[in-house]
Amino acid sequence: MSFGNFFGGLLIAAIGFVIVWKADWLLNNLGRIDWADRHLGSEGGTRLMYKLIGIVIIFGGFLQATNLGEAFAKWIATSIFGAKIS
Repeated sequence: MSFGNFFGGLLIAAIGFVIVWKADWLLNNLGRIDWADRHLGSEGGTRLMYKLIGIVIIFGGFLQATNLGEAFAKWIATSIFGAKIS
């Protein structure tokens, strides 16, 4: 594991945290997402969508920091999609 991957992953996770933390600011400045409002709730759908995006980014950042991204991708491919990876 290199320090570049570790600190880069932490930086990505920090960006995801800011997205989750400032979801109201994003809503006010970027506007609503119509799909999210229809499918995730009428009042908080867009806010929830911004928070879910932030959580996914945090998760990806921690995968990058711990160098487990490739192993996780292989696990997803084999267990969910049934791919045969050697």
